[in-house]
Amino acid sequence: MRLVKGMLGGVAIMAIGVSAQAETLTEFFQQSKVDGQIRSYYFSRLYGTRAIPNQNAFALGGILNVRTAPFLGGFGLGVSFFTANSLGTHGADLATVDPTLMGLNPSINALGQAYIQFQRPWILARAGDQIINTPWMQAADARMLPATYQGLYLDITPVRNLHFYGVRVFRWKSRTSTNYYKDNLYYQTGYDGDPLYGGLATIPNTEPQANGTLAFGSSYALGGAKVQAWYYDFYRFANMFYSDASYTLKTDSGFSPFIGAQYVREWLGNNAFSQFNAPLLGYNGAVNSTAYGVQVGLNFPGGNLSWAYNAISPHAGAVGDGSIISPYTVGYAFDPLYTTSMTRGLVELGPGDAWKVKATYNAFGKAVLIMAAFARYHTYLHGSGNDTYLDITYFPKGSLKGLSIRDRVEINNGGQYLAPNNRSFVYNRVMLTYQF
Repeated sequence: MRLVKGMLGGVAIMAIGVSAQAETLTEFFQQSKVDGQIRSYYFSRLYGTRAIPNQNAFALGGILNVRTAPFLGGFGLGVSFFTANSLGTHGADLATVDPTLMGLNPSINALGQAYIQFQRPWILARAGDQIINTPWMQAADARMLPATYQGLYLDITPVRNLHFYGVRVFRWKSRTSTNYYKDNLYYQTGYDGDPLYGGLATIPNTEPQANGTLAFGSSYALGGAKVQAWYYDFYRFANMFYSDASYTLKTDSGFSPFIGAQYVREWLGNNAFSQFNAPLLGYNGAVNSTAYGVQVGLNFPGGNLSWAYNAISPHAGAVGDGSIISPYTVGYAFDPLYTTSMTRGLVELGPGDAWKVKATYNAFGKAVLIMAAFARYHTYLHGSGNDTYLDITYFPKGSLKGLSIRDRVEINNGGQYLAPNNRSFVYNRVMLTYQF
């Protein structure tokens, strides 16, 4: 990828000197785009036990994006600068700091994206450091900074609403690190003073690193029907097939019922967990995982209501007793399973089943978005537990347009994932964001 970064400078010079869609240098810069976000977040974690100190963290920062006007028939460049700063609020006792917000360093400053792309109505091809969003490999943008990936991305659209995707990732940058590394969330880390990648890190960072991921996918939408299917080769970790489908019966009344289903299958004999003797959730062996889910719900004026169910089957002799292997979402709780909550899901808890009820409503002329959910888990390795979730976002109008004020709180009871001895765990996130 060093070659790609070197090419960016050369192509930038070409873009300025030869632009097929901007006749003058002034027009070229006028057609280029600059946007971004300013973020101010405060997180607090209450563990409900004296054995673990409560934690909190504050950060101010954001993202600045620069995208050039198209040139040479569809080429373009993009860069993004990421920054997060604690402003001296961490204090002397780092055990009381929530490291998931931005790590323990006082600041993160990184070139989060630097890519060259070619885009026409039927194709998007991009190479370099970039945000990638696929079901099991995505930005997971719920902290100060998103996760980004170093690699190649291709989206071909031969006909309307039909997409074919190809992805090859070589390295990634977690949400709390400044650089790109050839690892994932299953590696223990200490890079850049970053103490935490994910919640289930078992492989020492002294072991040989991962070789990235190869993925292929397709999606299609027709009327109220949507379907997608993906194959992931998480090199040395797992091979995955994933699919989901949904259908919404659109009606003139504004009340539209919907239904969805999803399926996951993973396999790999000789894998990193067994090679490095790093059991997952106490179990080692071949990767062998099977999961499925269903969802039903109703869209109504201003919101929707849904019920969902997921199950992961236990497999004797398998890594994690049959757990889903998800190198870029585990611990982040950002996988596509219907029942995943803000802080955990079956990917983190292991084999078992879960159900979830969720409601969303736009109030006061869409000035306030309210979300509420309740999830119940029954697992083989972590027992039973439940999550209660409330999320309220306010979008001011007028001169403050672009600002959002969001408060998210989740209460976990049981399950022994985030707090021992079946204590309650309370996570509150206050998030102020201004888009410009």
